[in-house]
Amino acid sequence: MAVVRQLVEKALDRSSTHSEVEATISLVEADGEKFVQIDTYGSKNRAMPGKVSQSLRLSKSAFEQLVNLAEKHL
Repeated sequence: MAVVRQLVEKALDRSSTHSEVEATISLVEADGEKFVQIDTYGSKNRAMPGKVSQSLRLSKSAFEQLVNLAEKHL
């Protein structure tokens, strides 16, 4: 699992189409700190369907950065 405390905006050289996957979001508290955790579950064709593929935990500051960037973009 990865804990993200800061996001850095970066322009992509090229944009490609990605496949869609299932995802969940959880509100987590660990060691007295609150996080927003996003888990993805990979494609439906994977060997172990339903198993978490990737987990990303955002600290409060990283989540706030994400919200601010999304508001500007959308």
